[in-house]
Amino acid sequence: MRKKAEIRKTFREIRKNKACYAMLAPFMILFILFTVIPVVMSIPIGFTDFNMVQKPEFVGLSNFRTLFLSDKVFMGSIRVTIVFALLTGPVSYVLCFLIAWLINGMPRHLRTIFTLIFYIPSLAAVYTVWQLIFSGDMNGYLNSFLIDLGIINAPVQWLTDGRYVLGVTVVVQLWISLGAGFLALRAGFQNIDPVLYEAGAIEGIRNKWQELIYIVIPSMTPQLMFAAVMQIVSSFTAGTVAQNLVGFPSTDYKAHTVMTHAYDYGWERYEMGYASAICMILFIIMFFLSRLIAKGLKKIAG
Repeated sequence: MRKKAEIRKTFREIRKNKACYAMLAPFMILFILFTVIPVVMSIPIGFTDFNMVQKPEFVGLSNFRTLFLSDKVFMGSIRVTIVFALLTGPVSYVLCFLIAWLINGMPRHLRTIFTLIFYIPSLAAVYTVWQLIFSGDMNGYLNSFLIDLGIINAPVQWLTDGRYVLGVTVVVQLWISLGAGFLALRAGFQNIDPVLYEAGAIEGIRNKWQELIYIVIPSMTPQLMFAAVMQIVSSFTAGTVAQNLVGFPSTDYKAHTVMTHAYDYGWERYEMGYASAICMILFIIMFFLSRLIAKGLKKIAG
């Protein structure tokens, strides 16, 4: 009976806010068709041998055995992905939060301008600019600058030398990482009730850092969780940056992530069963990390 009452209450709320749901409907339909359904379909496909031409052939756990026992490039891509995620995920998350916090303290007209300035790199195709900066000849901006300072004597091949390709990819990923998570945090700061700041001042809060710890973070748990999930997804599914910047595949697979490996087998070799198995493993990793972070944020929020 309790469940039926909750269902009836949910439908009443939907009818009450039907205009809002009508506005959400176009996005939700496209999201279900092109994201949810493909993700669900990839689960059974991961247990098959499927080349997009012939009928899928069930192979059981064969794809997964090959991944972990025979595919050395995949094992290397796991290491690259973990390093990449550890370097970009937490740093991007902290940057999103701090920049959103600083912008929130600005006058109203400056907030919009600086939000746009920091958000634009996540939308623009900045790879051409970065290729000019890291160009391996004398005219590359970074090489030219370092030679003028006397730090190096000859141009460094930033985009092709295996020692540098991962570092270059990390730098560019950090530059474009202020995306949806950043906007969610900006909205979170805007939605904090000003009464909480007044109550905090009465209770003895005297500076911005105390406000941040005792008022802001506990009040923004949903936005912090959303931003964390977005950073996890962007860090673990990063592949476009490396493909556009350091080539595909990168030198000695030094910037070859799990997502790049899935792209290789899915869209270059058309081995969709194997690519789906790779994506399934990546999904499981991201799911458990998201759950772990959710528990951590709940403890922080008290």
